[in-house]
Amino acid sequence: MKVKWRMSFLFIIAVLAFLTYWNYNNRVYDWDMPGYLGSVYTWEFPDSPDKVREITYSTIKEEAPSDHYTDLIGTKPWDIPRQYFAQNTQSFTEQLPYFQIKIGYILVIALFFKLGLTPPMSVLGVSLISYFFSGLLIFYILKILFPEKYGLAVLLTIASMLLPPMTYMARVSTPDMFIFQFILIFVIGLLKNWSKWTIFLLLLGITFIRPDYATFTLSYLGAVFLLNYFNEKTIDFSLVIQGVVILLMYVFIMKFYHYPGWTDLFYDSFIDRRPIISTQPVNLTLYAYLQVIYIKIIYFKKVTLSVAIMITVIFWKSKDVWVRLISVLFLVNVYIKFFFFPQSAALRFFFPFIFPLFIMMLYVLSQKYNNLKLTKIT
Repeated sequence: MKVKWRMSFLFIIAVLAFLTYWNYNNRVYDWDMPGYLGSVYTWEFPDSPDKVREITYSTIKEEAPSDHYTDLIGTKPWDIPRQYFAQNTQSFTEQLPYFQIKIGYILVIALFFKLGLTPPMSVLGVSLISYFFSGLLIFYILKILFPEKYGLAVLLTIASMLLPPMTYMARVSTPDMFIFQFILIFVIGLLKNWSKWTIFLLLLGITFIRPDYATFTLSYLGAVFLLNYFNEKTIDFSLVIQGVVILLMYVFIMKFYHYPGWTDLFYDSFIDRRPIISTQPVNLTLYAYLQVIYIKIIYFKKVTLSVAIMITVIFWKSKDVWVRLISVLFLVNVYIKFFFFPQSAALRFFFPFIFPLFIMMLYVLSQKYNNLKLTKIT
């Protein structure tokens, strides 16, 4: 059996290497790239915002295909914000806090840059390498779930890596692929019953990489706290301390980088992208917000159907309270993310929560094959 698993592992490495190279050949120089590169250059030239903007766009222009760069800087009459970002230093600088808050992700980009990669490839390289390692993590999870079904583990791994959200996240300059591998490590921690302090360090790292994932990390700690309270009638103050630490780190990052705020992000993303943030105050009404939600949720029906099927299977096949709680946690975070940022056409925002729900479904189905037991973190 060990020989078969080793052969499967070597085969998966070969397949993942091929798929990573395939995604590299189909990489996209999108309009998120200037924000992350600008964040790195701001560390190097903190007192030269003009230089930061100029070098950001010039390095991308040197490497990106002409059609990618044209789309990135905006040449259509309706692409006024992108044109401002590329040509106006104030406009570009005021956009950077949206990107700078993802400190852990930007640190890795800076590391790749220092190791000799070109600036654009430093951003894209993070996604591509994260794609490869995510494949290994998925294979490892499936090996845990189906220890005697190596063929099934191989097929499910390959199928997972070919999902459109996975290949898209691997090709673009966003932190979605990077954070996804940490969510997978979190799932492994649950399956392997890691200690609550190990899980806490992982949650702290997730929040450091993407502060907007504080909703996920804090909701997990809150769920565990409530479960402990109702089951054992005791208050676990260590969970309270962990939550306070994560919350304080989140607030510090937001304040340090002068993050505009959720209403600004929502307004710029779904109402009207402001070329220069400081010259146009946000006017986000409840009616405008609900209008956006109503329109976007219509296009979210496939996701809703998918997660509804998965959570139904989980509740049908498992009566374990802890398994149900973790599954509901991922489900709820899909919709927390949606109501905060309802970009229903872009599954990459929700996939890091949808896929773990799929893993939980596989977990309950795997119980007929082995005696794996998911227990509460202590």
